[in-house]
Amino acid sequence: MDFAFGPEDTAFRYEARGWLEDRLTGAFAGAAEAVGATEAVGAVGASGAVGASGAAGAVGAAGRDGRAGRDGQSGQGMRSGQDGQSGWPGQNGQGGQVGRGGGQGGQVGHGGEHGGGPGGGHPATPVRLAWERELGAAGWIGLGWDADHGNRRATLTQQVVWAEEYARAHAPARLGHIGEHLLAPTLIAHGDKEQQARHLPGIARGEEFWCQGYSEPGAGSDLASVRTTAVADGHRYRVTGQKIWTSLAREAHWCFVLARTEPGSTRHRGLSFLLVPMDQPGRIDVRPIRQMSGTSEFNEVFFDGAEAAGTVGGEGNGWRVAMGLLALERGVSTLAQQIGFEEELGRVVRAAAAGGALDHDPVLRDRLIRQWAELRTLRWNALRTLGRTGDPGAPSVAKLLWGGWHRRLGELAVQVRGAAAAAGPGPWSPSYELDALQRLFLFSRADTIYGGSDEIQRTIIAERVLGLPREPR
Repeated sequence: MDFAFGPEDTAFRYEARGWLEDRLTGAFAGAAEAVGATEAVGAVGASGAVGASGAAGAVGAAGRDGRAGRDGQSGQGMRSGQDGQSGWPGQNGQGGQVGRGGGQGGQVGHGGEHGGGPGGGHPATPVRLAWERELGAAGWIGLGWDADHGNRRATLTQQVVWAEEYARAHAPARLGHIGEHLLAPTLIAHGDKEQQARHLPGIARGEEFWCQGYSEPGAGSDLASVRTTAVADGHRYRVTGQKIWTSLAREAHWCFVLARTEPGSTRHRGLSFLLVPMDQPGRIDVRPIRQMSGTSEFNEVFFDGAEAAGTVGGEGNGWRVAMGLLALERGVSTLAQQIGFEEELGRVVRAAAAGGALDHDPVLRDRLIRQWAELRTLRWNALRTLGRTGDPGAPSVAKLLWGGWHRRLGELAVQVRGAAAAAGPGPWSPSYELDALQRLFLFSRADTIYGGSDEIQRTIIAERVLGLPREPR
């Protein structure tokens, strides 16, 4: 698309920037700093962007002081920050970022449940909850919804502006991104008026949080293999089964669950998209998953006859609704994600400079320059595909690009420090403390797996774009 910021976008940018500068003081500013060195802002896009989306790209390269460039302009590239400040935590999305695009035979590169990046295990503190309500009261939630819903309307370029400014301001990681960017657009497209009236206002006010119940131990990238069941009980359903890798399950008030409502059905047939309240003691059990990074942002969720409030799109139409949700995951907030990537790269460069590696290791210098050049390529690919629909390969290509790039950055984060990368930031303790670059390395190992593994993305490209024979299943 012809992507350019006009006068109205510039005015919107300064409105957004001014509001963020006014509000991000005191406890709110502290909440952003406390989240962790590599947590996502959590913009799932109007795929969240995603989570964001299928299009990954950098927007505002690091400026002279190591921060994101103003007004979306690129800054000084590989310069280390002159003011000595560390870059802002990178975003992984995850939940959001996803490798969208339903594959044939039920293969999808989904990943909305991966909404938090490293450090996403931090609790929903009262300050972060208050921040969500602050966003809602000022009308900053629901910018991408249609004209009949949400607090205010914004064009696609203005949504990009907001995502950029939010990242530039180092605002707190979002708790409401799954509801705002995944569930809400799905209800607008497939839900009935009663469901919209019940759930959209609470999301728009920043008061109702959601998690996504898609993946299962035996149904990750192959989403059509879900075994969680739901049995009709009058006007309700009783859900039994297990979901895994569920971000924000401990904080969420509701979960949208893909479950099998037709006994004996297989693959994508007989599935329904259910809305399940999470406050059901004895019927829903949430268990955090501790990872090698020391965080536990993901969870297992066990349903034992949990009551669902109803289906979206009607019984048996869950696959269509689920694929419609995944199709929402397209590019706005991935642009903001790349601002985080840019600052993570700046942090790695500063570490290399501090340790003298830039002066004595030409191979390492070459790798750092290549990382910078590839990040610029990600940005232009994101701008090229932003707003585009009907391209089954674009999301998979984007997921392959940013997943591999971020994993290589994690490897560089430890390589530039040499043997010192194996030591903790302070005296040894059983709390397993890590610094920002160590967490980056450990968490980025998963980037080529979650949100649709590289193998799944390549299969989608081969079958749906290149027309190669389908893989036997």
